[in-house]
Amino acid sequence: MRGSMPRRCCSSWCSAAEARGLLAVGLIFVVTLPGVTRRLYASDEVQYVSFLRSLWFDGDLSFDNEYRHFAETGAARDPGFAETFIEPVTETGLRRTFGTIGSALMWAPFYAAADLGTRVARAAGADVAADGYSPPYISAICIGSAVYGLLALILAWCAAARVLRLLGSARLAPPLAAALSVGLGTPLLFYMYVAPGFAHATSACAVSAFILAWLVVRERWSAGGLVALGALGGLMAMVREQDAFIVVGPAIDLAWTLCRERSLRVAGPTLAGAAAGTVAYLPQAAAYLVLNGHLGPSDLVSRKMTWTAPHALEVVLSPSHGLLFWTPLAALAAAGLVLMLAPGRADAKAPAGGSDRESLIRIGVGLLAIVLVQVYVGGSVESWTVAGAFGQRRFVALTSPFVIGMAVLWARSGRGWPRAAVAALAVLCVWWNLGLMVQFGAGLMDRQRLEPGRNAYNTFVVVPRLLPELAYRYLFDRASFYHSGPPAGGPS
Repeated sequence: MRGSMPRRCCSSWCSAAEARGLLAVGLIFVVTLPGVTRRLYASDEVQYVSFLRSLWFDGDLSFDNEYRHFAETGAARDPGFAETFIEPVTETGLRRTFGTIGSALMWAPFYAAADLGTRVARAAGADVAADGYSPPYISAICIGSAVYGLLALILAWCAAARVLRLLGSARLAPPLAAALSVGLGTPLLFYMYVAPGFAHATSACAVSAFILAWLVVRERWSAGGLVALGALGGLMAMVREQDAFIVVGPAIDLAWTLCRERSLRVAGPTLAGAAAGTVAYLPQAAAYLVLNGHLGPSDLVSRKMTWTAPHALEVVLSPSHGLLFWTPLAALAAAGLVLMLAPGRADAKAPAGGSDRESLIRIGVGLLAIVLVQVYVGGSVESWTVAGAFGQRRFVALTSPFVIGMAVLWARSGRGWPRAAVAALAVLCVWWNLGLMVQFGAGLMDRQRLEPGRNAYNTFVVVPRLLPELAYRYLFDRASFYHSGPPAGGPS
């Protein structure tokens, strides 16, 4: 009797077969942990990490000492870093940041473990600084991001399994294949293993948790469920500001319920959820007041936004910077989300009553709205190209919708040549992403933009030839990947 409640709780999130698959994935992840890069390379990473170091060691949000340390040690090597972050001050006299506090809060357990371990090691005579900058602290943050990236995929996997049960499919293979293809075929992998100091892995995890909670909570729209959903929404908005727009999915679903029932049954729980989200967001609100003197990001951030989204098409379709050229797997995932709205035949192995057509449509509409709103926001930013970064990184938050879309596509591809075609396309998309990662890290491409012809030549001709050398460098001379070299030859 005592074990029935945990079993019911676990079974509401994933099945026993899925749990065994998740365990296998977890073991593979543990084996690959040495591949996580454990140092910082970019100003964005410095900004996010400075939140945590300053709060933990100084008890404030004055980043002057953190910024100067990272500039002197080479982590912030951009010549404009001092001009942008060290020399100017905010309205409250502190150093500027464009980052948010959410990642620092998520990294805190790993940082705490590193701090405790470091102090114990020092007491035992080890020569390691307990200053928040030494290798144990930075390693903890980087490993933390990798763990959160894995959790993002696991949570998305469970969400996809729930959606497929509505579709009438009880098979394990489609959500597993979807999670693997998205994990290997999108920039999430880069921000888990190569540049984990960014906020993208934590963002993907927070959004995946929010979407899975939505799929669980929507079955009853209870007060407790909506409070939990609201709290996760607050965390999600603290990790990356644009992730706040993810709430559009559950909002549409909840409004649908209100219109269908024509009652105020969920009005009270909805208000409780909104209150929980507000409370959860208070750390970020307080940080804004301390840093900027007002609720909201720096004026330099808000001035970058043009809310008519003039670049919405380019952020998706530009051959030099667009999402579909960086991550063609996104097109397959989007096709799967659209298929959620189309009628389909239930899987022969599904249990009786496993199909819920209306729920599937409502979830599909919500997920498509999430994707479209992220395209809108990405197309509204002046720096929509994210030139110099790997991939259209602002879309890493869509890990869960992409996994769900891929799972539906796998499940609805049937058997025979349609399924083989989906598999072949997914493999090509995965190799494209891996090839771009290698080219970006090894200096075999222009890091400011894509050149599809040259990148294709490198991906399918140059990279396979160089794999042994590149693998050796990644294992034993990883810093060499950030010394830019001339692009490799090939058709332009």
